Amino acid sequence: MAYKSGKVETVSISDGGSSNPPNWCFFGWLLALTQLLLHGALGLVLFWVIYYLGGFGWHDQPKLEFNYHPVLMIGGFVYLSGNALLSYRSFGCCRHIYKKLFHTVFHILAVPAIVMGFITVWDSRNMNVPPIANFWSLHSWMGLTTMGLFAIQVVRMLVVGFFSFLILLCCEARTAALRAALVPVHATFGLITFLMAIATCLTGITEKAINSLGAKYRDLGDEAVVVNVLAVTLLALMILMPVLLLFDKFRSRRVHVVAVHGL
Repeated sequence: MAYKSGKVETVSISDGGSSNPPNWCFFGWLLALTQLLLHGALGLVLFWVIYYLGGFGWHDQPKLEFNYHPVLMIGGFVYLSGNALLSYRSFGCCRHIYKKLFHTVFHILAVPAIVMGFITVWDSRNMNVPPIANFWSLHSWMGLTTMGLFAIQVVRMLVVGFFSFLILLCCEARTAALRAALVPVHATFGLITFLMAIATCLTGITEKAINSLGAKYRDLGDEAVVVNVLAVTLLALMILMPVLLLFDKFRSRRVHVVAVHGL
């Protein structure tokens, strides 16, 4: 359907989504399962750290200070960033501006969690007696890469949002075209960062379990079971998140395109 007035034409088109009831029923179950896994991952890492690793401490107890690291990284990179990615799916009944607000808030909340997670592991290693070397393992290399990707994503989101607002002041149609062109890039980059974060968490959990349990890990005791269940939970999220975000059948929003002619 199109409405023309003068030189401006507004066209409302569908983005290819489907509103068939079976699709949305299946989508609802997948979304509920994904949210359960996100909450479960956060709950499992808290249980592991508090029950098996001795809880939390600060500078006077470097080993306990380290325990903030897995909780904050899973909380920031997985739980908060995962909910940021799902905001356009989880709040389907809300207006687009509210979905965008939830998306931004979750990303902003993830920033201090990730920063504090990095600081605590840095401090705990340097203050240990004797000090533990940094940036030697595959996990640390992947962690630096993931933090770099996340930083680029956040900075790009803020910069593009700022310039989009400036362009909006003079030309609304240009702003809509700019955002439409950047959405696929932003979404793909965000998903890649999330998957990279999951892979980094898996290597970190394995490294910590081996260092903590040693040969006992092979006996598959209670702590080993908790660690493995946490890892499987993260692996399931690595599978489900791309399905929810990339499967076209789960999209039903409408895209409004404004075209300006005769300029």
